[in-house]
Amino acid sequence: MKAVIVLKALPLFLTCLYPCMAENWASWRGPTSNGISTEKNIPTEWSSDTNVAWRVALPGPAGSTPVIWGDQLFLTTTKGNELLLMCFGTDGKQQWEQVIGQGNKAARGDEGNSASASPMTDGKHVWAFIGTGQLACFTVSGQPVWSANLQDRYGKFNIAFGMSATPVLHDGRLFVQLIHGDGKASTQEAVVVGMDATTGKHLWKVDRVTGASNENEHSYASPMLYHFGDTTYLITHGADYTVAYSLEDGKELWRLGGLNPQGKSYHPTLRFVASPAAAEGIVICPTAKNGPVFAIDANKTGDLTDSDAILWSREDHTPDVPSPVIHGDLIYLCRENGMLLVLERDTGAEVYMERTHSHRHRASPVFADGHLYLTARDGKVTVVKAGREFEIVAQNDIGETTSASPVISDGTIYLRTFDALWAIRSQ
Repeated sequence: MKAVIVLKALPLFLTCLYPCMAENWASWRGPTSNGISTEKNIPTEWSSDTNVAWRVALPGPAGSTPVIWGDQLFLTTTKGNELLLMCFGTDGKQQWEQVIGQGNKAARGDEGNSASASPMTDGKHVWAFIGTGQLACFTVSGQPVWSANLQDRYGKFNIAFGMSATPVLHDGRLFVQLIHGDGKASTQEAVVVGMDATTGKHLWKVDRVTGASNENEHSYASPMLYHFGDTTYLITHGADYTVAYSLEDGKELWRLGGLNPQGKSYHPTLRFVASPAAAEGIVICPTAKNGPVFAIDANKTGDLTDSDAILWSREDHTPDVPSPVIHGDLIYLCRENGMLLVLERDTGAEVYMERTHSHRHRASPVFADGHLYLTARDGKVTVVKAGREFEIVAQNDIGETTSASPVISDGTIYLRTFDALWAIRSQ
């Protein structure tokens, strides 16, 4: 049975244009921070011994997605009790590694550890954040620049399964959401901060107060950047709300409640893991555990809860972990069980919902050259043709556990598993 669509508004949007920057995958969600590559002629079929350019073993498991600039690839990983930042050439040869911190902790068995946040790079420097709170900057040649512990600066983390939010890098500044708390609706422990990327200097901090309680004070989502036209701001997600902030001073621009309404029906464990997605004029806000999905007008300000800024909402089938992808007039939601839900961008009407691969999906989908790449924990990547008709193009299995999203650069797909780093290239 299809879910009920609550239609609130029908504005017209311009088609989102993506710059040709796919040669550099500089952050977790790629060149335009939305999981979309502009490259063409990307492989759609491979196996553990077909279309593999190289495979290099890694010293320990982690879920962080690699980043690429030019001919260098960076990733964080574990090595016993150590937490590392490693650099490889796109030829698969290791160039350097640096220890960022000690004290790796596993989260919920095999669900994650202290190397879950992804690094960021601008081609001159690379930044890495780990679950201990250490945020470090290095040159791309591996020389230390600065390091700071955000628990020392902004308070001890109080989060059940570890701090895993990947910071946002923009215009020489780093932005970090630290959404955690004691489970007693005292969200003063949650903060959003801005820092100078080249020095680590504190720029601003704002308390992120929402009134969330229980497990919901803990967010495992990552902040996202809205950057279209002349409008740029930070989107944070967790503790029952999506909240946007000015990059200049941390001023709150808008907030969306109603994601987990207070009252008798309040869900005590609706913690957020999937991050929002943005395209020009629209932000998609997922929740968790088969909860609702919201689409909002990205140009509104103030309290958007129950307002005409909500373009539409869907009562259920939110992706619990993978983040949405918005492309053209469609929105793609890969649920944690491998169901792919496709919605109309303007109305939220269901186009289709079909099963891809019945296994846990923790990685976020990636769009490239007319296809969606959906990565399951068992290492199987399902390639689905984008559009209104459901078609599985290929299912590719390398037989290694993974929770990192695919990365695309220079015609190559890079897959980071718990065991190794793979380069997939048409031979």
